Amino acid sequence: MRTRTAGFLLVALSGASFGALGLFARLAYAAGTDMPTLLFLRFTLAGLVLAVVMVAKGGTWPRGRLLWGLVALGAVGYFTEGSVYFIALQHASAGLVALLLYLFPALVALIQVALGREHLSRRRWLAVALALCGTALTVDPGPDAKPLGIGLGVLSAVIYALYVLSSARIAGPAGPLAASTVVPLSAGVAFGALMLVKGPAFPQTPGGWAAVVGLALLSTVVAMLTFFAGLKRIGPVNTSLLSTLEPVMAVVLSAIFLGERLSLRQGLGGLLILVAVVVLARGDPGRPVEPGAAGA
Repeated sequence: MRTRTAGFLLVALSGASFGALGLFARLAYAAGTDMPTLLFLRFTLAGLVLAVVMVAKGGTWPRGRLLWGLVALGAVGYFTEGSVYFIALQHASAGLVALLLYLFPALVALIQVALGREHLSRRRWLAVALALCGTALTVDPGPDAKPLGIGLGVLSAVIYALYVLSSARIAGPAGPLAASTVVPLSAGVAFGALMLVKGPAFPQTPGGWAAVVGLALLSTVVAMLTFFAGLKRIGPVNTSLLSTLEPVMAVVLSAIFLGERLSLRQGLGGLLILVAVVVLARGDPGRPVEPGAAGA
């Protein structure tokens, strides 16, 4: 019982930590940094801390094709998704961008169907429909949400869905800690190269540096370690349900510290997206497509 309770608390902490990501990013931007510099600092610092944790726990570094696969996930996959997401934060509120990112579970389901890998139950089709309707309502450009920011928010969800599908095949054999170390370090190198091309733009205030540290340690290291620790204790379904705390926390923190507000229509759209995530998590597993059954 204690293990289960600890698992729920760990995943809740992970969701809250990930939810602070947009807040830290907006504060760092206000202090004069830019996207390449911010993400270089975030992923490099987080990767180094996770590397220390892995060495302390006696973890084994991946090698060969597995290592290069993880490097590609970070230097290409996370680099692309992170770039789009953090640029979106410059053109739309942190809460709105976080809600749009949570389209990715429905997009993963649709991609799996399109590739002929799964058939979806009625419950899961309902979840996909709810997510799409929620997005239609959320796409409501107001004074704090430029169309570019909304478009990039949706694009980040698409890229993240592709990243999830790719990482499921590549990262599994490496183990969660090794994957969580190599991927950020690889992303940090990629963002470092971009930073050198553009020229570094480091935060100009102590508060800006504090936001960078918070982004790297709380919204990356703590968020990832507590997620995997909680996942081990309570399983993927309960973990998926509790992970919906992330966009909720993003909206709450943005309202408290940044004065951001969603319109009633956007709030309703975000609620539908979160309901869709819950329905997907609680639904029965998609039935695998047997050979020759595609298109049936």
